[in-house]
Amino acid sequence: MGRINLHVDRRAALGGAGVGGLLAMAESSAASTKQGGSGGASRLATPPEAVVETKHGKVRGAVRDGVYTFKGVPYAKDTGGKARFLPPEPPTAWTQVRPALAYGPSCPQVVRAGWQNPETAFIYDWDDGYPGEDCLRLNVWSPGVGRGSRPVMFWIHGGGYEAGSSQELPSYDGERLARRGDVVVISVNHRLGPFGFLDLSEAGGERYARSANVGMLDLVLALEWVKANAAAFGGDAGNVTIFGQSGGGAKVSHLMAMPSAKGLFHKAIVQSGSLMEAGDPAAGHKLASEVLKALGIAPGELDRLAAVSAIDLVAAGEKAKRAMPRPSSGIGLIWQPTGDGVVLPANPWATAPALSKDVPMIIGSTLNEYSPSLGNPGNEEMDDARAKTTAVAIGAQAKDWDAFRAAHPGMKPVEVLSRLAATRFRVPAVVQAQRKAAQGGGKAWLYRFDYNPASVLDGRVRAFHCAELAYCFDNVDRCLNSTGGTPEARALAGKVADAWIAFAKTGDPNHKGLPRWAAVGGGKIPNMLFDATCRVVDDPDAIERAALAG
Repeated sequence: MGRINLHVDRRAALGGAGVGGLLAMAESSAASTKQGGSGGASRLATPPEAVVETKHGKVRGAVRDGVYTFKGVPYAKDTGGKARFLPPEPPTAWTQVRPALAYGPSCPQVVRAGWQNPETAFIYDWDDGYPGEDCLRLNVWSPGVGRGSRPVMFWIHGGGYEAGSSQELPSYDGERLARRGDVVVISVNHRLGPFGFLDLSEAGGERYARSANVGMLDLVLALEWVKANAAAFGGDAGNVTIFGQSGGGAKVSHLMAMPSAKGLFHKAIVQSGSLMEAGDPAAGHKLASEVLKALGIAPGELDRLAAVSAIDLVAAGEKAKRAMPRPSSGIGLIWQPTGDGVVLPANPWATAPALSKDVPMIIGSTLNEYSPSLGNPGNEEMDDARAKTTAVAIGAQAKDWDAFRAAHPGMKPVEVLSRLAATRFRVPAVVQAQRKAAQGGGKAWLYRFDYNPASVLDGRVRAFHCAELAYCFDNVDRCLNSTGGTPEARALAGKVADAWIAFAKTGDPNHKGLPRWAAVGGGKIPNMLFDATCRVVDDPDAIERAALAG
């Protein structure tokens, strides 16, 4: 199969029993799993007990319906000016109580194109915040500070390696997950695009030796902050789960292979982000050369970079991307970490990383990832010929379409096209789970999120890229535009969120509200299919994946 060039661009898109044999099937009642509830609050205060002393100074948050919330807490110094492209440093201590009541800056990035599509904007309901290079901030939600030893769930946002923030989607809010699971939820911003992944090592020597991966080193420093400060917020630094979706899932995958991150987390969840490759140093050097060319800066003039405005650096990064050939392997990223052999191995998931052997994982994707008729209702009625032409246009081969159509003879062409496009995320998810299982350490559980809220946009939403986030965070009612807020959606949120919580607590996602969910192994590839009726199916897309491999 050729590489499907479905670029699910977060700037633009934020867009039966199965063939493997039924292992188990059950519909959980509302009595067995507490439903997701309202996103609204009845009380909020900023009392004295909402002041927590971190290793760098005191911060004051708010208490909303019993959950302590701290936003915009610095975990590193400002990365602007002469600190650009350098590894992050811990923040300078402060002496006064610092307000932690609002999100901090997001890394500068291109303006989101998705606002131009009303249906897409409606579904995602973004909050783009404000840009700034003093963006190494994190947010904390805790049911109780200064006491307890709760599991920590460390969330990494999506957007590839060039977009997004810890506040961009309403689903990211950690209040309900913290309350429901009695866990501490932490989310984080870090450097992106040319700010986080510009490889200046060839031109700049030792000073910029790690510039290609400083965006990942930001995440390592944030995890070190968690290790040092979790207890003050009621969390257990010895029980940290890292989880992320899309680009966030890819960052989780890479953290598992980074020596500097070893021991800073203990469980991992990869959601539509099974990126097992790293960027090629030669491509990184070429990209950096194009950025310098766009800025009119010679390789021997790197000191001038400190004075370049953030807007101009973003623009140069976009111009450089257009000058680069799209990679022929992986998922086609231009901005990404580089396999330099120091910060990150050259081929981090050739086999499951040995240094995270004992870390269990949940890995998965959504059924569709992409809905061709979202924003274009007419596509819902496309015929087979048009769907096949579209499939080939995005990088599939004609035989791939034929195989998917044969596997689903009664399905609408637009749905077949959507599922074929989703293989860009689905195939590596299965491979990653198999490699993890073959390692023989921590187990790997595989899922697919299938739920389509029929009440929203005539059912054209499908199980889109990011669809599961409202459910794993128990934020159905914060995300009414994409979930509908129905009792069915709330019941599903309870099941998904409780699986993530159980995993964070015990390393096993099973709970009484779901059918028994076995880990991958023993020649089996069991998948939890999250839907109105949750069920476990062995290798539900075996025929399709086999056809793609042919």
